[in-house]
Amino acid sequence: MKAACPPEEIQRIAALCTTRWHRNYTQIKLRTDPVYAAALREVGGTVLPVLDVGCGIGLLALYLRGAGYSAPVTGFDYDSKKITAARLMAERSGFDGLSYAAGDARREMPEFSGHVVILDILQFFTEAEQDALLVLAAARVAPGGKLIIRSGLREATWRHRVTVFGDWLAKVTLWMKAGPVCYPTRDQFERVLGQNGLQVRLEPMWGGTPFNNYLIVAERQA
Repeated sequence: MKAACPPEEIQRIAALCTTRWHRNYTQIKLRTDPVYAAALREVGGTVLPVLDVGCGIGLLALYLRGAGYSAPVTGFDYDSKKITAARLMAERSGFDGLSYAAGDARREMPEFSGHVVILDILQFFTEAEQDALLVLAAARVAPGGKLIIRSGLREATWRHRVTVFGDWLAKVTLWMKAGPVCYPTRDQFERVLGQNGLQVRLEPMWGGTPFNNYLIVAERQA
């Protein structure tokens, strides 16, 4: 397995997109966003399947496949149009073991045991909904598995203000269905995930951007 998805694979993944806008978005996102390589680093070397909650058009699954990760990947998202696009891209890719379903992660998730990934969606839920989602996700982390989250944190910093603006811009441009509601805190992750048997670590994931993003990794001991 590779340390990152090679540029030629990223080019091939972008070519699978159904619209020019998605092609351009995919090229930029997979080449510049550090979260994909970070997720690969966390799951690499294991054979556990991956559940991608809030998968969008399925870029994480394709990135993992392009880097040689061969375990099954299940995508789950509230936006049925994005799930349709993800399924079509997966069919075009020729990769095996990719599946997608639509649903509301605040209330349900597929039956699953392995690694769970949640990228950039928690801010669209209330604090109570975030807690419920984290409990559902933690229950699906297998022994030796990880819950891998990227999220902005609620902090009194300029980065947090820029993050809020960026999330509202995504709403205005219709890329996201809703605007931000509540940003989680470091204490919230440590409390909720710790109570559900996971060991938690947090690290900044700004990646050359002005956004207040953090990588949260919660691991269940084997």
